[in-house]
Amino acid sequence: MVLTSATEAVNSGLQYLPAPNHQLTSPNQFLLPLTATVNAQDHLEVGGCDVSDLVQRFGSPLYVLDEETLRSACRQYRQSFERYYPGDSLVIYASKAWNCLAVCAIVASEGLGIDVVSGGELYTALQAGVPAEKTYLHGNNKSVEELQFAVESGCTIVVDNWYELETLTQITANLPAPVRIMLRLTPGIECHTHEYIRTGHLDSKFGFDPDQLEQVFAFVAKQPTLECIGLHAHIGSQIFELQPHEDLAGVMVGWLSQAAEYGLPVQELDIGGGLGIRYTEADDPPSIEEWVRIVCEGVVQACEQQQVPLPRLIAEPGRSLIGSACITAYTVGSQKVIPNLRTYVTVDGGMSDNPRPITYQSVYRAVLASQMSAEMTETVTIAGKHCESGDIIIKDAQLPPTKPGDTVVVLATGAYNYSMASNYNRLARPAAVLVQAGEANIILQRESYRDLVRQDRLPERLVEKG
Repeated sequence: MVLTSATEAVNSGLQYLPAPNHQLTSPNQFLLPLTATVNAQDHLEVGGCDVSDLVQRFGSPLYVLDEETLRSACRQYRQSFERYYPGDSLVIYASKAWNCLAVCAIVASEGLGIDVVSGGELYTALQAGVPAEKTYLHGNNKSVEELQFAVESGCTIVVDNWYELETLTQITANLPAPVRIMLRLTPGIECHTHEYIRTGHLDSKFGFDPDQLEQVFAFVAKQPTLECIGLHAHIGSQIFELQPHEDLAGVMVGWLSQAAEYGLPVQELDIGGGLGIRYTEADDPPSIEEWVRIVCEGVVQACEQQQVPLPRLIAEPGRSLIGSACITAYTVGSQKVIPNLRTYVTVDGGMSDNPRPITYQSVYRAVLASQMSAEMTETVTIAGKHCESGDIIIKDAQLPPTKPGDTVVVLATGAYNYSMASNYNRLARPAAVLVQAGEANIILQRESYRDLVRQDRLPERLVEKG
């Protein structure tokens, strides 16, 4: 018998799991996917699948993506904009969080567009069936080849700097119809997040500076092959504050008024994304609906004050769509006990499948998938297997006693884990499965040793003769 909810195990510290009415909740506010339960064997289940069984079947490390949680987040964003914004709106998934065919296809089937930041992400989105008119290419150093590909595909290009503007005027010089572009601008808004993922302040590599506005608008207005349909800004990622987003709305509507003075057909405002998720019990992010309401009210109020018609409002959430929809399952291996100091529990992955702790000092939560109700009596450091002292997934994690072969699950790993994965130490990248209603399907095949050398080339002179 499956428990109606893992919250029935509250006394064992599982109060962070979804409640029975999870359809009414915001996925970004939970540590585990919305379908998470504990079965009669005291095993964690996601999407109706026993996670320990998934590891036996598909191996580990293993990304487990819950389709229902991802779809729920998509719908909450789309429906919230329909509820709070009286004008036209479009939610586009910031696919740098996790770009693969299956994720792009799911998001597109929920009516969302796709934000891509490279030729590879653009190619993947198009291959997944995402319409070009709902695809937006970002990036601060797009190559000539990427810009050419974007022009040919028919997607909207978010222009970041003068180099791109000038390159696009050359690429499009002989085209019969203009190419749709947006202009990325730096709003100069600070927010509390890690400095590496803060993008809206003036000291940022992204976007045109505010003092360049008039010059940029005047230049674009003279280009017959560039149709400037919108303006874009983004203030950062993993943000819990709401005020910066409201401030951004006022700044961007002001830009909209200036663009109109130059005759630019600006009809869209892309206010970026940035809503954070819960990685530990201490995190308290706003709900998707609350974030959308603040953004919409800010834009509407600014348009009324500045007497500007409502633009098409675009948002580009990434982490808050997919972060909480995925977990990563590992198998425990060696352990090292340093008396009166620390106990290391080593797993079969680490910084090559989740580089965020070593890169951003990110903090995660973990559970023992086969003993979900066991008392958490041990404080351990979950270490990766890479040849780096800094390859630590979680320092001072609370877990029940573990032994080699156990399945440890790290929560909320959907965003920037697979997308930033590497082959460091020549480890093969993990598989990913999509789970729904008790069914598990491979969406990313586990790499093999042969895959690791597939792109290698050995000069003839180094090949052993005879």
